[in-house]
Amino acid sequence: MAHLFSRRRSVRAYLLAWIISPIALFIVIDSFSLYRNTLESVNTAYDRMLIASVHSIGDLLRIENGELKASLPYAALEIYEADYSSRMIYRINDLEGKFFDGDADLPTYKGKADKEAIYPALAHIYEDNYNGVPVRVAALFQPVVTNDPRGAALVQVAETMENRSALARKIFWETLIRQAALLVVIVSVTLYVVRRALQPVDALRRQLDERPADDLSPVAPPMAPRELQPFIDALNQLMVRLRRLLDHQQRFVANASHQLRTPLAVLKTQLQSGLRGDAPAQEILQEMSGTVERATTLANQLLSLAKVEQIRGRGVQEVCDLGMLARETAVDLSPLIAEKDLDFELEADKILVMGHPWMIGELISNLLHNAIRHTPVRGRLGIRISAREEVAELLIWDSGEGIDAAAMENVFKAFSSNGSSSGGLGLTICGEIVDSMQATINLRNRLGNNARVDGLDALVHFRIVTD
Repeated sequence: MAHLFSRRRSVRAYLLAWIISPIALFIVIDSFSLYRNTLESVNTAYDRMLIASVHSIGDLLRIENGELKASLPYAALEIYEADYSSRMIYRINDLEGKFFDGDADLPTYKGKADKEAIYPALAHIYEDNYNGVPVRVAALFQPVVTNDPRGAALVQVAETMENRSALARKIFWETLIRQAALLVVIVSVTLYVVRRALQPVDALRRQLDERPADDLSPVAPPMAPRELQPFIDALNQLMVRLRRLLDHQQRFVANASHQLRTPLAVLKTQLQSGLRGDAPAQEILQEMSGTVERATTLANQLLSLAKVEQIRGRGVQEVCDLGMLARETAVDLSPLIAEKDLDFELEADKILVMGHPWMIGELISNLLHNAIRHTPVRGRLGIRISAREEVAELLIWDSGEGIDAAAMENVFKAFSSNGSSSGGLGLTICGEIVDSMQATINLRNRLGNNARVDGLDALVHFRIVTD
């Protein structure tokens, strides 16, 4: 069911999904990445001010009467109080932890100063909690001028995180709104472009819907893009095949009605004559037997003609041994050859051609049957198969009266004097078979020394299949 659904899904929905979904996913991932980068940038900027503040306080420390003093003007902290969303906290104590000034509730920095360092005044940034509120803290071991040149005090400046988080969220939401607006623009443009791109398909559908049921002419939608042209070509080829199939069906009906009407009418006349007693019963029955045999032959030929078209529609071909098929056909028709005491010759080498075995056999059978019928008793006929370069030649010759030059061009058409009336649909079937195999067929009268017709040659040329 899922496989069936995937075949029936909309091309428009498929294009939109695969164009918009990756873009939307990228925008979402990029927005959260931007939020993290923004928060990092905000922390960097605020940390710089935090470090500046702790250094400012450290620079104001002094020793008076042997005690550490700090005189902090408001200017030392005012740069951090742009609004009331964040609060600045500081603490000053010596290295032993004795509190001197600031907010005593601020936890003391647990890190240790490097007392051996020549200049230990390096700020350390870390996060902590002040009365249950997260804060960002800068800690500085500030050297103080005393009798001990390595004397120092610990200065801590802390800032609550509200202002940083609020600024980062503000930037994030502003960016997200712009990204959403961009996504809306992308979706709108994509919808418009996809709709315009599929207009030729809609135009083709409307053109086909408006056609009459019997209109199988080629489709030519205006302004069709190159990508749609292979589909249009395939559709037009399908139209050609359908037109050929429809024409064949129409010809089949015409052939059947035309060919069978005459023997049935004759059979009806013979039956009425027998009922009236116009001739002996045995003579009437013999005439009716001949008429039934001709009608049966025509019916079989009509079925063969339909089968040729059916095989052609399938387009199935295989490698066939032309010599072997000729020998098999000759064996099948040997009773007819013996009945007329004909001198039959067969020269059939193994030559491979591409085609359908039944069609090639039917082609040889119809040509040989036609040669037997037109060859007089004790006459000569034969089959010769040879190869010339890349072409295989099938020659079926007889010693009959030949074909009139005026009728030579129409012998492969239905209802022609030599193609249908006298010989049924045999040559018509041959023409259809040769056409379906991209082969060629020619009939020519064979002339003797005295310029008289000695017989008829039927020449068929195939393309040889090389190993």
